[in-house]
Amino acid sequence: MKILITGATGLVGTELVSQCHAKGHAVHFLTTNKNKLESRSNLKGFYWNPGNGEIDIRCFDGVSAIINLAGASISKRWTPKYKKQIMDSRIDSLATLRKALGNLPNHNITTMISASAIGIYPDSLSNYYEESEDAIDNSFLGEVVAAWEEKSNEFTNLGMLVSKIRIGLVLSDRGGALPQMAKPVKYYAGAAFGSGQQWQSWIHVSDLARIFLFAMENELEGTYNGVSPNPVTNNRLIKEIARVLNRPLFLPNIPEGVMELILGEMSYLLFASQRVSSKKIEEEGFIFEYQNICSALENIYGEKESNSKISNDISKEYAS
Repeated sequence: MKILITGATGLVGTELVSQCHAKGHAVHFLTTNKNKLESRSNLKGFYWNPGNGEIDIRCFDGVSAIINLAGASISKRWTPKYKKQIMDSRIDSLATLRKALGNLPNHNITTMISASAIGIYPDSLSNYYEESEDAIDNSFLGEVVAAWEEKSNEFTNLGMLVSKIRIGLVLSDRGGALPQMAKPVKYYAGAAFGSGQQWQSWIHVSDLARIFLFAMENELEGTYNGVSPNPVTNNRLIKEIARVLNRPLFLPNIPEGVMELILGEMSYLLFASQRVSSKKIEEEGFIFEYQNICSALENIYGEKESNSKISNDISKEYAS
């Protein structure tokens, strides 16, 4: 197959492109950065500017499915200006794709798979959320995700299958939140946030990319949670990061007020609790490679830390 991917140069997109190539799929990708354009036998880039509706329609040539990952990072301070960018980047990307496809009646694209986020679910320490949940979180993030999904659904009007993957905390050492969480732990300054009881519904980046491909290859339709089967509390997550990095935790949990002073409204991301089910995608036949936080973190950090410890031991032996 030939797949068009937006956001292909980001954390999830990079992994997805790699998995597409491993399965023999060719990739077209859209980028707002002309310096990232490249052309190879199985990878070709095209320029677009969703802010003004500009797109190179050659990106659709020979494509049968679109995977949409485009959107500004939510991990920057939420100033009024940047909040607008977070929202607009998601809505404008989908609007630009839809308008271009609407003006291209002879395309053979049958499937749209769009990223979404578990931030749509209300903050709760007790609820266990499935995709059938109707309530929307009363927050900026809830507002963004609701608008994002509504825009994704418009592709059904073009006769396309539409699926939305609600992404949780993506675990990778190449970007996202995990390196920022691990950094203070590495320097003996790690601590959980607030009560530490808030749920973190996480997923290994490899499993997440596999879910997008699984949804495409099996022509899934509707909403699916992109999270592992075993959410953990923030306390547990920080403890497991410390364990795999072989570092002690001795500082008290960081109060919510402190992080709000440092990060402003964005600190909500650290304290919101969404315990989310992966049952629906598993019932379709998807099998997670990383089902628990221990195996995921061991894969990401374990081998490196083990090699680092061996090197340190050898250095100490020679020094003595």
